[in-house]
Amino acid sequence: MRTALLFCLLAVPVLAEPAPAPATLEMNGAFLVQLKSHPSPAILKAVRSEANEAMTVGPYSVMDKKETPPSGSKHDYMSIAPYWWPNPATPNGVPYIRHDGKTNPERYSVPDDSEFNKVQSAVHALGLGYYMTGDEKYAARAVLLLRTWFLDPTTRMNPNLNYAQSIRGVTEGRGIGLIDVHGLPRLLDGITLLGGSQSLTKQDAQGLRQWFTEYLRWLQTSKNGRDEAMARNNHGSWFDQQIVGIALFLGDRDLAHQICETAKTKRIAFQIKPDGGEPLELARTKSFSYSVFNLDALEELAVEAQLADVDLWNYRAQNGASIRAALDYLLPYAVGTKKWTHEALNGVEGNILTEPLLLAALHYRDPAYFKDAQKLEKHPRAEILLLQAQAEQELAR
Repeated sequence: MRTALLFCLLAVPVLAEPAPAPATLEMNGAFLVQLKSHPSPAILKAVRSEANEAMTVGPYSVMDKKETPPSGSKHDYMSIAPYWWPNPATPNGVPYIRHDGKTNPERYSVPDDSEFNKVQSAVHALGLGYYMTGDEKYAARAVLLLRTWFLDPTTRMNPNLNYAQSIRGVTEGRGIGLIDVHGLPRLLDGITLLGGSQSLTKQDAQGLRQWFTEYLRWLQTSKNGRDEAMARNNHGSWFDQQIVGIALFLGDRDLAHQICETAKTKRIAFQIKPDGGEPLELARTKSFSYSVFNLDALEELAVEAQLADVDLWNYRAQNGASIRAALDYLLPYAVGTKKWTHEALNGVEGNILTEPLLLAALHYRDPAYFKDAQKLEKHPRAEILLLQAQAEQELAR
């Protein structure tokens, strides 16, 4: 009898504990766990494709630039302000003068900006590739990129942006330059998804945490950091998104909560009118794209804010300003039912509203946003496919 019972017990399947959700900032960790267990062929194909492409990227270093920052160290990040040009009224062209929306090719002579963006995109793609497939080659490549940019004493970037977006004859660097690295939270998600890999050692993980701890301190105490924190337009929104992402990555939920709570009035109520227009962005020469750019920042901040127990998605100022109002203002222009009447040097590219629409579909549970996003997006990236799949699941409930 006991033998028969033993065989019965052995025949009962043992249910494994569900894998813990990765503590990602912008991608839904719980959904990633589901997707890993029941992968979508289309998403897996896109994830592999982007990870394979990222295998060919870099490694890059701030030491690659020819120009040396005023500090005398190439380890300091440096970039050139994009919209500032030589002054025709002076013999040597300085001080430079501003032409909003028109990029001076000199911007590309210092590659720190473009190379950082390649690193953050590649680490994100490789981290997701490793998480979804378990292929260690993706983790190894991501770690090589991270070590080269952040950790190796001979190639690392110092944790500051003192010389970002310099203007010849005007300034060696400025707070506005922090926008150069607004993609840092996505890089942090890539790092998080590498957790458990053989390639990311304990020493690597500790080194990265130390780098971001020092950079967070610089953001909070430097003149450039303080200036950007006070910026009223998209720069202020992206500053909040960046610092909240880093704070959450480092486990400082109190700081993240404080900034997100303040963003209700400091960002949403101040930046958005009752009709959803964003006056500070509408005044730009690329008014549509800058309006979407600021909305992007606010929505990404709202996603992070949920992790800090702050609801920015449903916050509504006394005058009616809200994230949803800003999206609804832009939507008819993106889908072509209304004609944009503000200055737009680069036109109206409706598909740049795809990601904000998908995020809104998720958080407002609105299938109309989902349908509009499907109409706009013609060549979806892996991250867009992830959002689509998550929105489909949520809207089906």
